Amino acid sequence: MRDERDKPILIRPGEAETMVSASAAHRATIAALNEELSNKGFITTTVDSVITWARTGSLMWMTFGLACCAVEMMQAAMPRYDMERFGFAPRASPRQSDVIIVAGTLTNKMAPAIRKVYDQMPDPKWVISMGSCANGGGYYHYSYSVVRGCDRVLPVDIYVPGCPPSAEALMYGIMLLQRKIRRIGTLER
Repeated sequence: MRDERDKPILIRPGEAETMVSASAAHRATIAALNEELSNKGFITTTVDSVITWARTGSLMWMTFGLACCAVEMMQAAMPRYDMERFGFAPRASPRQSDVIIVAGTLTNKMAPAIRKVYDQMPDPKWVISMGSCANGGGYYHYSYSVVRGCDRVLPVDIYVPGCPPSAEALMYGIMLLQRKIRRIGTLER
């Protein structure tokens, strides 16, 4: 199979010298460009990968502390664990949040309020259920006033077990959420 360089070239009389010099100058320019790129390097990627990378590194979380798990959530945000170093910063407004952390016992009276907050969040949005009570009702599972898991009200992405779960467990849940976002990697959810 012949490639582009093997095709015959038609040269008019008197153009041979200029073609050779132009070709040599072109090769010298390409060689200089290759040398420069080999020293500095470059990256090729897709737009989807860049958006996913930016999305995982700039998650804004909405706090929904309902009970004792909220203390552990606050501890994870303090300097000892510092969730912001993972690109996970708090926001007080649901209209600017990507993630909602449900920390504690969700009651029937509070369920419509949390659903309203979730509906106000822009897409794509994710939910972290933190603690035994948010996951499945916890000790209050058989109470008439407790929702038996916030997944009956919201679509939960990550469950963090424990009563209350430690700040390390919440940090691990955040890293799992970031891994999930990277794995899904689409512009639509």
